[in-house]
Amino acid sequence: MSLSVPLIILIMRFLVSLMMFYLIFSASSSVVQPLCHDDERFALLQFKESFIINQSASKHPFAYPKVSSWKPDQISDCCKWDGVECNKDTGHVIGLNLSSSCLKGFLNSNSSLFRLAHLQNLNLDDNDFNSSPLPTSFRQLSRLTVLNLAASIFSGQIPKEIFELSKLVSLDLSYNQLLKLQESGLTVIAQNFTNLEVLHLASVVISSNVPNILANLTSLTDLSLRQCDLHGEFLVGILHLPKLQRLNIENNENLKGCIPEFHKTSPLKLLRLGFTSFYGEIPDSIGHLKSLIDFTVFNCNISGEIPSSLGNLTNLIVLQLQSNRLHGSVPQSISRLVNLEILSLYDNYLSGRVEFELFLRLGNLYVLQLSGNNISLLTNPSTNSTFPKFGILLLDDCDLREFPEFLRNQDQLELLELRGNKIYGQVPKWMGNVSTETLWELALERNFLTGFDQLPVNLKQLKLDSNMLQGSVPIPPPSISIYTVSNNRLTGEIPHLICNRSLITTLDLSRNNLSGLLPQCLGNLSDSLSLNLHGNNFHGTIPQICGEAKKLMMIDFSQNHLQGRVPRSLANCTKLEALNLGNNQIHDIFPSWLGILPELRILILRSNELYGTIESSDSNFDFPKLHILDLSNNDLTGKLLSEHFQNWKAMQIIDAKSLKYVEQYQAVLTHDGDRIRYYYFFSMTMINKGTETVYQKVLDFFKAIDLSNNRFEGEIPDLVGNLKGLNLLNLSSNFLTGPIPFTLANLAGLEALDLSQNKLSGVIPPQLTELTFLSHFNISHNHLKGPIPQGKQFDTFDNSSFSANPELCGSPLSKKCGNLEDSLPPSSSHNSTNHNSEFSFEFGWKVVALGYGCGFVFGAVFGQIMITKKYDWFMKMFAIWQLGRRVNWRGRRN
Repeated sequence: MSLSVPLIILIMRFLVSLMMFYLIFSASSSVVQPLCHDDERFALLQFKESFIINQSASKHPFAYPKVSSWKPDQISDCCKWDGVECNKDTGHVIGLNLSSSCLKGFLNSNSSLFRLAHLQNLNLDDNDFNSSPLPTSFRQLSRLTVLNLAASIFSGQIPKEIFELSKLVSLDLSYNQLLKLQESGLTVIAQNFTNLEVLHLASVVISSNVPNILANLTSLTDLSLRQCDLHGEFLVGILHLPKLQRLNIENNENLKGCIPEFHKTSPLKLLRLGFTSFYGEIPDSIGHLKSLIDFTVFNCNISGEIPSSLGNLTNLIVLQLQSNRLHGSVPQSISRLVNLEILSLYDNYLSGRVEFELFLRLGNLYVLQLSGNNISLLTNPSTNSTFPKFGILLLDDCDLREFPEFLRNQDQLELLELRGNKIYGQVPKWMGNVSTETLWELALERNFLTGFDQLPVNLKQLKLDSNMLQGSVPIPPPSISIYTVSNNRLTGEIPHLICNRSLITTLDLSRNNLSGLLPQCLGNLSDSLSLNLHGNNFHGTIPQICGEAKKLMMIDFSQNHLQGRVPRSLANCTKLEALNLGNNQIHDIFPSWLGILPELRILILRSNELYGTIESSDSNFDFPKLHILDLSNNDLTGKLLSEHFQNWKAMQIIDAKSLKYVEQYQAVLTHDGDRIRYYYFFSMTMINKGTETVYQKVLDFFKAIDLSNNRFEGEIPDLVGNLKGLNLLNLSSNFLTGPIPFTLANLAGLEALDLSQNKLSGVIPPQLTELTFLSHFNISHNHLKGPIPQGKQFDTFDNSSFSANPELCGSPLSKKCGNLEDSLPPSSSHNSTNHNSEFSFEFGWKVVALGYGCGFVFGAVFGQIMITKKYDWFMKMFAIWQLGRRVNWRGRRN
């Protein structure tokens, strides 16, 4: 049966239409997805080959080498490569995103990257460019609108060529700590990038004021100038930019400003001002920022009360106001912040009684920090309360009387601090079942706890100091890393099971009533950094420490009854910084072999039974970093050798600008893999300014020598004056003879000098009046003579500083210097023969009295006057120079 003509025509039309549709589709497809250009593909491959792939080059946990997908095949289309974006019409490469791609190597100006002339978006964030300077060739990428080079280890001055990229709307150079922006750089950025929306320069060294012109960037939505060494007054106008959503200027300690009044139309979502010098109050108009999700203003000078209008910020997720001067009560309106996850109010002056139920209504709250206020917290929630799943809970000093019952319901706690409360009795048994999988730190110091039955099994840090714990030492769980239980009432011996806790890095059992022998296995704690057994009743010999524990940084076995010798195994403790074996019964010669330890800073062997002489220093035993040496109250003899004072190099350096403490810190790994730094401070006891002083923390720059109450003899070496960094020098109660060296005037930072109870003779060097920091001076019970120097610090010392020196005269003693012989400086023949210095040109009256005739006497006296004037002039210049150094030091310190 044949088809009709109309049907055949219909079929033909359909086939033609189908063919035309196919041709149109094919044509359009070839236009939409062209292949990349060969020259750009080759440039990308060259760029890839100029770097190595190193996983450590990127810090992001999901970093991977995107360039691994780039193949040199001729048919390979670079527009389909990972991280590459092409223009759909032209095929030119317009975007390159190689963030966190594990690239390591130099980025040079001749890099093939700069041949990609059509690039609009370049992201090289989180790689390692090995401190390369930023190439000037960036000017060739004139079409760039987005440039992200953050956290990629660039260095040097940011070149002016970067500022020629006038089309930029987003510039991120943050977290390149070695990058510097010229002083006028912020002004140039504001002038050249008028359409800028995002500017991130966090951790770039800027060191300038914030220029007014930044307030002209009306398109700016995101500004980060965190930790840039900014100073001066921050412009209120920047906070009022019409599109600004995110502002982070944290960690600029010298940047001042106040939080302004806010408009209802402000789009701010994030405002971080922490660690600045912002001052004033938080205005009520903060409640206008309805879009705000992060308000972080900690470690500033913010005062006043927390405004109740904060309760209007119902989108708020982070509220951090800690370490300010806030006072008043915690506003009830906080309970309306139902999206809040982090609330930090610690270290303020907040007061009053606060119902804990106020916080329990915040079902998303994960971090709550209320420590360091005058808050009295009432923890009796009603049965209808919702219980947030806390992760971090800091309730120190909140007048708690018992363990809060709501803790029973917590299964996500990571860190719990209840220090400084009034919790009595046993730790409840149910605490052993609280957050057993997640809790890694439990801090219960400064309470009245007597014991516990069970603790969470996965703890890494357990702090039970300053309680009323009795009985034997509690055994911490096997996972423990930091275990401190000092200042309790524990008795008995150290359990050998402690040695099975092989992960322990810090063990502090100090100030208890423990006794017995020290277990030999203490030396096998291979990860130990700090061992503190101070203030117990241990006896016997000290174990061979540092057999396995070669990481030890601090050892304090002081104030026990330990005997024998200093264990020679300590020579293996190559990381040891502080060793305190004071107040024991150690019978040994001075362990000069400890001088081989390269990091040893503090050596305290006071009040033992050390005997014999301190031998000449071997070149290998020179204590290269020694800051504090206390050998007082022993039976050491012989002379003070010049070699020692010459070898102690660290004491010759003035480094008072350092305000750090002697500390041991470590990164504690939480259950989630986060690293949290834990600091453990070294403490010690020394005689300072005549009083036994306890140093709970020791400043890093503090330098001291105490050799008192021994049997040293001979003269004080002139080279003591080389130890210019000394703050304390005590050589009292020995048998030292000869003069007080005038070179002690070189110790410009000296605060305490005690030379009492010796056999010193001669005059008090007048140069010592230049020690302007000297607040304690004792030369009593010697054989000194002549006038007491007057002026400056010497006018502040009383009779006791000079008593029992029958031939001394002048204020503050009652004996007056009534004749010329008493008034003039005595013979300096000893100085002139032994001290080759500008200070040695002094002539005594007795030498002159030997006489060569009136004319010679006149000439000698005239010469004396002239030389004394020159000496006085020199000392004034010296004092001015020292004062200038001290002022500069104070400026740097502040």
